[in-house]
Amino acid sequence: MTNITLSVPDDLHGRMKHFSEIRWSEVARKAIEQKVEGLELMDKLAAKSRLTQKDADEIGEKIKESAAKRLKIK
Repeated sequence: MTNITLSVPDDLHGRMKHFSEIRWSEVARKAIEQKVEGLELMDKLAAKSRLTQKDADEIGEKIKESAAKRLKIK
């Protein structure tokens, strides 16, 4: 198994120390695995898509505009 170094802010490290019974490397490993699996699924779905980057950008802009209207942000 490969080792990596993970940096966390000092205040978070102090809070983590309060729960010393937790295997934080296992927590990080599971979080990384879930993220990678989600990204792989997105890649798989995107590979089957017929949308172009331009289409995706236009949809993204419409979503932002709609959200801004609902939140009254301009």
